[in-house]
Amino acid sequence: MYQVDAPHSFYIPVMGTGFTIDSPLFVAKYGISSAISLVDDVLIEQMRKYWCEQFMEPYEPIAAGEEDVRARRITAYLNLLNKLVNKRVAAIKVAAFEPDSEITCYFEMLSDDHQLKLMYEKMLKENDIAERMRLQDQLRQSIVAGGIDVNIMTKLDRFDYAGGEPLPYEFSDAASALRGYAKSDLSSTIVLSAGFNPHLYGYLSEFPDFFPDENGHIKKKICLKVSDYRSAVVQGKYLAKRGIWVSEYSIESPLNCGGHAFVNDGQLLGAILEEFKQRKEELRETLHGYYEKALLRLEKFCANVQQKIKITAQGGIGTSAEHEFLLKHYELDAAGWGTPFLLVPEATNVDEVTLQKLMVAHNDEVFLSSSSPLGVPFWNLKNSPSEEARLKRIEKQRPGSSCFKGFLRFNRDLTVHPVCTASREYQTLKLQELESSNLPPEKVTALKDALLLKACICHDLGGGVLAKRFIKTKAENTPAICPGPNIVNFKKIVTLKEMINHIYGRCSLLIDNGRPHMFIKELQLQVDYVLGEIKNASAGLPARSQQKLAEVKDNLSSGIEYYRGLASNLLKDQQENFLQSLAELDREVKNIHLVEAPV
Repeated sequence: MYQVDAPHSFYIPVMGTGFTIDSPLFVAKYGISSAISLVDDVLIEQMRKYWCEQFMEPYEPIAAGEEDVRARRITAYLNLLNKLVNKRVAAIKVAAFEPDSEITCYFEMLSDDHQLKLMYEKMLKENDIAERMRLQDQLRQSIVAGGIDVNIMTKLDRFDYAGGEPLPYEFSDAASALRGYAKSDLSSTIVLSAGFNPHLYGYLSEFPDFFPDENGHIKKKICLKVSDYRSAVVQGKYLAKRGIWVSEYSIESPLNCGGHAFVNDGQLLGAILEEFKQRKEELRETLHGYYEKALLRLEKFCANVQQKIKITAQGGIGTSAEHEFLLKHYELDAAGWGTPFLLVPEATNVDEVTLQKLMVAHNDEVFLSSSSPLGVPFWNLKNSPSEEARLKRIEKQRPGSSCFKGFLRFNRDLTVHPVCTASREYQTLKLQELESSNLPPEKVTALKDALLLKACICHDLGGGVLAKRFIKTKAENTPAICPGPNIVNFKKIVTLKEMINHIYGRCSLLIDNGRPHMFIKELQLQVDYVLGEIKNASAGLPARSQQKLAEVKDNLSSGIEYYRGLASNLLKDQQENFLQSLAELDREVKNIHLVEAPV
C-alpha cells in the first residue's frame, strides 16, 4: 500500500530525540505527517515496550548486546506504529458523522479551501438522504493517514566496536538506523539531515524499497534537508547516479529554527527559496537524466514515469499569513511547523515542569547556546531541568555528565577511546590541561566557560517523554528542550485543533501582534550571530575567518535588497513596518566592522 500525499499543507518536523517520537500515533490518523528521530534506539525500545503494554500488543525485548540490536529495535518500533496507526485510520473510516467524532474532526481540521473540506460541507448541507450517503462514502474512501516519517542526522554516524575492533560500516549508528527503517513495513519518507554522508548515501542502494517498482512507485522516499540550491544539486546528483531519487528537498532557516542551528554563509531563507522556485524544473530534469541512466546500468526496472520533486521549508513560521505566503509565492508543497507544537500535548512530548517554563519563557531565556557536543550552535532554554542540573554539577565541582548512551562520543583529543565533550571524563581532563597551559589567564577563563557549557543532549532530549509517560530508568532524568525563538510568541497550552485553526487562519494564538515577520527575525539572528563571532574572535575563541565573515556580510546585504523588492508582495497591510525593520537591520549590517583579511 503506497503512501498517498497527506491532505494538509503543513507537517510536524522531527524535534529532538523524544518530542515527536510517538507523534504519528496521535496526528497521522488526521492526515498529518510527522517525523521521528532514529538517533536513540534505547529510547525507541523503551517506547515500544510502553505502547505494546498500552495497546496490549505482544512485546519481546530486544536487549543490548544482541545481534544487530539497533536496527532491529528501530524496525520493531516502526512496525508497531504502522500497525497502530492503520488500526486508528480504519476506525475513523467507519465512524459516524456526528459532532466531535473522529471522522468529523478529520474533515473539520482541513484548510477551508481544500477540496475534501468543501465536499464535507456540501455533505452537511445535503437534504437528499441518498446523495448525503453517497458523499459520506466518498469522503470515507478519501481518508489517508499522515506520513510516519523518520529522520537521521547524518553527522551522528558513530562506529560500533567488538573486541576493540571496529565493525563493518553497516553497523555504524546512521547505517544501522537506515537499515532499521529500510526493513520496516512503512511506506513513508526518510529525512536525511545535517550534511552530506557519502558512505550512508551509498548504503541506500542496498535496499529495494528505495527503488521504483513496476509502476514507478517508490515505497520509501528520500528527503534531503539542504541549506541551498547548490547543496541540493550536489547531493541529488550523487544519489541519482546511484539510482536513488530524492523526492523532496527541505530548506530550513539556518538560525530561526529549533534544535541545532546549522549556520550558513549569510544567505537568507527567502532568497534561497526564490532560487528553488526559479530552478525547480531545471533541477528535476538534470537529475532525472542521471537517474534513468543509473537504473538501466543497475538493471533496475525503469518505468516510463517522471519522478516528482517536492520543495518544502520550515523555520520560524508563526502566522497563517506567513504560511500562506510561503506556499503561494514560493510554490512550496508544504511548510513545517515545529516549535509551536511543543505547546500541544496531544501532538508532542514535553514534561509538565518544562511545559510550564516554556509557556512563560522570554527572549533572554531562549538562547542560542554552545551546549551541543557536536560543536554546532544549539537552541536552549536557560531554566530547563537539564540546564539546572548542569549548573549544579559545576557548583559541586563535578562538571560534566555521566555518559549514559554515548551517541556523541567522537572526541579523541585527550583519550585513546572516543568520548563526548559533555562527559565528566572529558571535562575533567580538559580542565586539567587548561590549568597547566601557558595561555593568557583571560583566554583560559574563556575556554573553560565554553567547555562547561557542553551538556548531555543525547540522553536529556529524551527525558521529556520519559517523564510524561512515567517511564522509569536507572539514569537520572533531567529533561532538556530545544525550542526555536518563535516559542516566545505562544504563551498557552492548546489543543491540536486550536493549533491547526491558527495555521489555517481560523483563529490567532499569538500573544503579541507586534511580532516581527519571520524573515525579519531570521535577519536579526544572522546579524547577532556575526557580531557574536567578532566578539569571540577578539577573545581568542573559535570563529569564522575575517574573509568568510566579509562574505557573510555581503550575502546579508544582498538578501536585504531581495527583501526590499519582495515587500510589496509580502505584507500588503504591514509593509511599512517590514521596510522600516529592514532599513534598521541594513544599517546594522553596514556598521559591522571587520578586520582586513591578511593577503
